[in-house]
Amino acid sequence: MEVPIPGVAAPPRQALRFLRAAAGFAGLLACALVARSLADAGFRVGDLLVRAPAVPAPLLGVSVALVLGIVLVPAAMLLRATLDRAEAARRRAEAEARTLRAELGDMRALQAAHLADLERAEACLQRQQSQLAALRAIDAVIARSQDARVALGALLDHVTAQLGVDAAAILVLNPQTRRLEHAAGRGFRGTAVRDRWIPPGDVLAGIAALGRHPVPIHGAGGAPGYPGRAAAPEGEQFVSYCARPLTAKGHLTGLLEIFHRSPLAPDHGWLELLDALAGQAAIAVDNAMLFAQLQRSNAELVQVYDATLEGWARALDLRDRETGEHSRRVTHLTLHLAREMGVPEADLLHIRRGALLHDIGKMGIPDAILLKPGPPTMEEWEIMRLHPVYAYELLFPITYLRPALDIPYCHQERWDGSGYPRHLRGEEIPLAARIFAVADVWDALRSFRPYRRPWSAEQAQAYIRAQAGKAFDRQVVEAFLQARADRYDPGAASGPAGDGRSG
Repeated sequence: MEVPIPGVAAPPRQALRFLRAAAGFAGLLACALVARSLADAGFRVGDLLVRAPAVPAPLLGVSVALVLGIVLVPAAMLLRATLDRAEAARRRAEAEARTLRAELGDMRALQAAHLADLERAEACLQRQQSQLAALRAIDAVIARSQDARVALGALLDHVTAQLGVDAAAILVLNPQTRRLEHAAGRGFRGTAVRDRWIPPGDVLAGIAALGRHPVPIHGAGGAPGYPGRAAAPEGEQFVSYCARPLTAKGHLTGLLEIFHRSPLAPDHGWLELLDALAGQAAIAVDNAMLFAQLQRSNAELVQVYDATLEGWARALDLRDRETGEHSRRVTHLTLHLAREMGVPEADLLHIRRGALLHDIGKMGIPDAILLKPGPPTMEEWEIMRLHPVYAYELLFPITYLRPALDIPYCHQERWDGSGYPRHLRGEEIPLAARIFAVADVWDALRSFRPYRRPWSAEQAQAYIRAQAGKAFDRQVVEAFLQARADRYDPGAASGPAGDGRSG
């Protein structure tokens, strides 16, 4: 099938037919001219014979032959010249046809080359679009994920898909051991790869990580350049290996490893994509390390805060001449009851801090009143009742402790509204304060006091049951009676324990 070529005036086959027809017409014309010349010559000879007298036969034959020779030789030469011109025209036509066919072939080859270039360009464009989409997806995962394993796993999925390799792994530098340890992997048949570790500077991958230079692809199956301590896991049958160091802010953070079970012949685009993916991996590892460091710092800070609060609680117990265990016991019992009542785990931290600091307001009560050996007067009792207000004024400016204010501020409120300082009633009292009130009274009744011995567990339980709906929330009392509160029972604690005004 002929392919039309833009710019060509007439198809080559039509030109060839035209030339052949012209040559045939020229030949016919030449033959007609020769025939006419022969006819004229014949007529002239006949005419001479008719008019001439009798001529001897030999002379007549010679004359006829001479005449025929004079007539036929030029005619034959003319016919020969005509045929030669026709043959030359035919050959020129065939040469031109061959030239046209050659030009057409060149045009077809050029067109095919252009089409191939377009196909390669389109494939390259699609590949680049896919790579850009993968890099954007990796960016999104890194930005929204706080779990390093999720981010690194998603990154390795794109690495294996975009690079067309069988497996990939990321090793992260452990700042304590100074070793590159396995953090994530994709495409491995077994789990042995999780136990791999590489010291920076060890053989191929270690040198690449330490020197931050790309590692060329080598045979991984026992090749001299493959990392000795990071030998290919048994049963994986890897043939090709490649690595890229991961750096952030000029410091080594990890290593990206590529494994393949057949030889790899990467081109420039493949290596550039590997570098781009290694850069994304470096960002993900650096973010994960920063997040882990931030979590450790926050945990250490919380531990310091909690240790400080516990120190404050012990100081308050000592100042109020408690046993030194009152705050710890009542805090544990409050948390136990809160869990039994389904309080969310996130709220338990604030309940714990509030329970430890429930008497922090007593720092504003004069020692003459707080440490008075006998019962306080009405005026002194009014001052004592201010300690929840002092707790609020002390803790509210501290944003960190503001969520823990419910217990220090409201633990002296009563279910029937007869408590203080705000005379809250029923569910107006925060749940944490309602729970703590039961635990605090239980611990006070079961502890030693200078003016009385500790109550028995049965007496204390009967008192708390009797105060349900009056001083205490009935649901909290029910949870308390069903819970194993004896685990936090102070028993008959010996030694002075103040005058009972700790509650």
